Order: sequence, then structure tokens, then C-alpha cells
Amino acid sequence: MPQHQLLSIEARSSGLAVVTLNRPQVLNALNTRLAIELTDFLTGAADERTSVRAVVLTGAGDRAFCAGADLKERETMSDDEWSQQHAIFERAFEAVLFCPVPIIIAVNGLAFGGGCELVAACDFAYAARSATFACREIKLAIFPGGSGTQMLPRTIGPKRANEMILTGESIDAATALSWGLVNRVVEDDVLAAAIRTGEMIASNGPLAVRQAKKSMRYSLDVDLRTGLIFEREAYHRLIGSEDRREGIQAFHEKRQPAFVGR
Repeated sequence: MPQHQLLSIEARSSGLAVVTLNRPQVLNALNTRLAIELTDFLTGAADERTSVRAVVLTGAGDRAFCAGADLKERETMSDDEWSQQHAIFERAFEAVLFCPVPIIIAVNGLAFGGGCELVAACDFAYAARSATFACREIKLAIFPGGSGTQMLPRTIGPKRANEMILTGESIDAATALSWGLVNRVVEDDVLAAAIRTGEMIASNGPLAVRQAKKSMRYSLDVDLRTGLIFEREAYHRLIGSEDRREGIQAFHEKRQPAFVGR
């Protein structure tokens, strides 16, 4: 089976990977194959030896980023098959959550169910003015099990997350911005805006970017003193790196640094 049937990947020379959920005919809904491909790609990107320094994730077409799980695929599943598939989905969401490479999502349309959960799980997101967001699972007597009950309260606060998850109602891009679910609402080309930011991140020291992301991600779940210990370990991890020496030398020589990820 080809490695990427449903995931389109554009690897740029800068180290930015533009990754597209490529099922526009079903609003880029997550099926088993797509979840496996996303997990495989992000697992590879997590390796420090990879050339990937940042990821922009979006959806094909202009109607949707991701409509959540593909319920047509699930229509004939037994309870055991449903459970087994969800274990695959869980690994995909964890790959997003814990990937050491920054992930920016460009929300080009609706982000419902698992699509909204992906937005909550990523490092930050930009949205088109027409984007809408919802966790509608509860309307179908199912559950936002792609980290939604964990990441939405952390991202937008518990009371707003309660409202979104327990009502299943949608919010528009302006509300998502004011609540902190997205960082920016883009009037023209949301993907281009995300790519510009991704290129900026990819141009920075890749080891420093990874360490900073890990320090911020894991420190959210510990007390301040433990977080500071993690931060200091991350700082000292970089002192002996080639990139740290190159960055300082480039500063003194007034040129752009050439980082190698070592």
C-alpha cells in the first residue's frame, strides 16, 4: 500500500513541511488510513535526524479543514472494530500533541469534532474568516475522545469548553479568536499566512525550537519549580551544540546563521 494515499506532503528546502488532509469529497474526515498516515508522518518528524523543522497542517479544498471522524466508514463497524479504530485515532492525536516539531494549523473552513480537537491539540492555529468550530459528538451520543475534554479546557478555559462540548453548538472564527482557540483570523489566504510563520520558525535553531516547545508543553502539567528545572535542563542541553556556536558566530559576523540541527 502506498505510504501516503490520503495525506499530501510538500517538503520545502527550509525544513517546513506543508501537510494536507486530502479527502475534500468528505470534508477531509478522518478515516483509519488517514489517521495512520498522519501518525506515521509525525512520528518520523519527531526524530532529531529528520529535515522537518516545522509543520503547517491544513485541509484540501475551501470548505473544511476536517469534519471529524468519517461516520460512513464506521456505519457497519462492530463495537470491537469501533474501539480498535479509536485506538488508532488516539495515537494520531497523541502524535500531534507530543510531536517536538511545532505544528501550525491553517483552518480553511469548518473544523468539527476531531477537526476541532486537532486545532486544540496543535501549537497554534490561524483561521479563515469563514471558519467554524464545533465539538458535535455529544449530539450523536458519542464523545470528544481525541483529547478534546483535555485540551479544550486548557486552551479556552473550562467554562467555555463546557459550553462547546456539552451543547455541541458551533462558534465562528471571531469567537474562536476571542476565546484563544486560534491566534489569528486571516482575511485573504490563511494557508499563505501560516506558511509565512512556519518558514520563520523553520529558519530558527531547530534544536532550540524543539527544546522550547517541549519545555512549554510539559511544564503546563507540573508545578513552577519542576517546570523551571525542566527549562534549565533544556537550556544546558543546547550549550554544547554546533547550532549554538553557529548562531553566536553569525550574530557577530552580521550574517544569517546556517543551522544543521546538531
